[in-house]
Amino acid sequence: MGDIDIMSLERVLKALEDLGLSREESEVYVYLAKAGPKKVSELGAGLRMTKRQLYPVLKGLKNKGIVASRPERAQMFFAIAFEELLDLFMRIGAEKARAIQETRQELVSSWRETTKKRNS
Repeated sequence: MGDIDIMSLERVLKALEDLGLSREESEVYVYLAKAGPKKVSELGAGLRMTKRQLYPVLKGLKNKGIVASRPERAQMFFAIAFEELLDLFMRIGAEKARAIQETRQELVSSWRETTKKRNS
């Protein structure tokens, strides 16, 4: 991935994994975010991955809204900016927290009912 500090890169990759990306998704994202739009063949060469390995990773990243593609003759893939990625994960986290908060009382009641039946 060029001349980037290995410790910084590893920290970013680990953070992305902690946020729910696989190692491969993290590596593809970082490569695209730093290198700019690339064809699958260019990604494969840069990351030493086969097209067969890349397509499912790119599909997963596209489904998450992290990578997009341009429908050109040779499809070009590009990543959202790192700051946008962090904002996206923060929104997702906030939405998950809100969903838990909204159903918390119902879930606690269900849990208590489950526990009562087991202890009876």
